[in-house]
Order: sequence, then structure tokens, then C-alpha cells
Amino acid sequence: MATGGVVTDLDVGDVLGPVEFTLSPFVVREYSHAVEMHHECFQSANELFMPPTLIHLDKLRLYNHACPGGTGPTARIHYEYDAEVLAPVRPGDRLSVSGEVKERYTKKGREYVLIEMQLKRVSDGELLVRYFDRVILAYKTRDEQAA
Repeated sequence: MATGGVVTDLDVGDVLGPVEFTLSPFVVREYSHAVEMHHECFQSANELFMPPTLIHLDKLRLYNHACPGGTGPTARIHYEYDAEVLAPVRPGDRLSVSGEVKERYTKKGREYVLIEMQLKRVSDGELLVRYFDRVILAYKTRDEQAA
């Protein structure tokens, strides 16, 4: 179990969180603007809700909480993700995010980790977003692989 250490030490079965927070309209608007999501539902003052990719920030929240030592000896590379949005997430909602390391493996000299995250509304426990995130934690250069 690597929780309490660094991100590169995470292993299968490690549980991250839960971490509670309140989603703010400012975060939704600024994030949406930065990633050029100019749709009314992400920029409006009325019916505003969280874009699916904003869950990336929640992953960083979990890493910061569970791995206070930082990233580790190598930077991670965001490889792929899949977000399943089950219900709208609105600013002002009190939310809880948690995660679990489902896989860790090496392929072609690269170490991969797959984390499943769940974002829930605190007031009723409703699952709002399920998120699978695969990152490369470490990799060998071609020269290192040839050696």
C-alpha cells in the first residue's frame, strides 16, 4: 500500500480518499474557458454544470490527499480515460470523490496504473460520475530498453 507516499508507488488495491469538497461556479467557468468549452451549460449564470473532463481535477485532489510525497521520481503521463456521467453535477453540490487502484502492470518498459474513481453527491450518496484513468508512471528510453 502506497497511500501516504508518492504517486509512483501506488499499487493494486490502494484506496484513495474519500475527499469532500464543494464545486464552485468559478471553477466550472474557468476550467471550461481554459479548455475552450464555450457552451452555455458550462458558462451560463443560470443552468451551469460540470463538464465531464473536470473530473481530472478531482484525480489531482485524490493524489494530493493520498500521496503527500508528490509524484515520485518520474512524472506521470496521462494516457487514457473514460468518464461515465450518470447525472449532472452542479456548482454548489457538496461532493465526495474516492478512487481505487485496479491495475498496475509493465508493458514495453512502461509502468501503467489504472484507477477507478467515483464522484458522489454527499447529501444523498448518489453516484454522479464513474471515471477510469490510466497513466504511465515510468518508462524506459530506447537506449535503456536496448541495454
